[in-house]
Amino acid sequence: MQAFTSAVELGPYQHYMQKEIFEQPRAIADTLEGVSGIMPELFGDGAHKVFKSVDSILILACGTSYYSGLTAKYWLESIAKIPVNVEIASEYRYRDSVPNPNSLVVTISQSGETADTLAALKHARALGMPHTLTICNVATSAMVRESQLAYITRAGVEVGVASTKAFTTQLAALFLLTLALAQTRGLLSDEQEAEHLKAMRHLPAALQSVLALEPNIAAWAEAFARKENALFLGRGLHYPIALEGALKLKEITYIHAEAYAAGELKHGPLALVTEEMPVVTVAPNDALIEKLKSNMQEVRARGGQLYVFADAGSSIASSEGVHVIRLPEHYGLLSPILHVVPLQLLAYHTALARGTDVDKPRNLAKSVTVE
Repeated sequence: MQAFTSAVELGPYQHYMQKEIFEQPRAIADTLEGVSGIMPELFGDGAHKVFKSVDSILILACGTSYYSGLTAKYWLESIAKIPVNVEIASEYRYRDSVPNPNSLVVTISQSGETADTLAALKHARALGMPHTLTICNVATSAMVRESQLAYITRAGVEVGVASTKAFTTQLAALFLLTLALAQTRGLLSDEQEAEHLKAMRHLPAALQSVLALEPNIAAWAEAFARKENALFLGRGLHYPIALEGALKLKEITYIHAEAYAAGELKHGPLALVTEEMPVVTVAPNDALIEKLKSNMQEVRARGGQLYVFADAGSSIASSEGVHVIRLPEHYGLLSPILHVVPLQLLAYHTALARGTDVDKPRNLAKSVTVE
């Protein structure tokens, strides 16, 4: 471990978390290296037969990996038209569930040693669910050995406890899985495959453009550092991204943060909104943007301060109490991979302003290998 934690290896970065945020373009490129086309065999020998035989998906994961699974649910049901359940691994393994032998059990883990996820995988198999696939950053891990199929994310070593590049590479792998399942089910034309692959190959360049926004995001951190609570809002594909943004802020700044699907505002959380409550909004220019704008107006009407991550063409302007940072382009289905990066940077710079231990936040471990 000493080799990974020497100051020399940090290069121009102050912390490993910052370094790992900036390594995301390369990590995504490495994760997609060698993918010349969409095929089930990307996930291992025999994947085509498995994909043909399954009628649903059960995703098991913890923490940040759970949020990547929640994002994948939107992709898998929309593109591959396959029903998906996403469960917190520690909940799944301790409750009575109804096993489906035709379900593909997908586990997601950075280390591949996460105790609850590994136990949940074994539990699913014991219940008679033989079809298993893991998405993992460590090829030699227990989870990879326990699974029938696997995709290795190749994010490289992640030292910071708060996961960044492991998350975005998981999303890239899960999008590939979505496309492979869609193809197996006859739902992916050659034109669509080419279009999706082109968009994925452009991700590293698109991420570089987002990372260039760091100074703008750092400027917001000064105001955030003085707060003790924050609310994060997202809709659709970006609701899990709001959850991940809130988790990052909690982990390294110790600010209490909650995330909600924006449509839930009126069902309780609006009671929390005052001028002391910063409300971070993930606002890509997608089909739900008008609904989201309505939710934002509800926040402003109660004096809430909005911090909006918009993107090209979303026509949300800065005004009194509405702070806007615009991402360079709208990225359609892959937008969650881009929109999570400003949330990582916001948490990082807020932690910096508060003087907390960014890479080793209190009470937390990198790999949760015990219950």
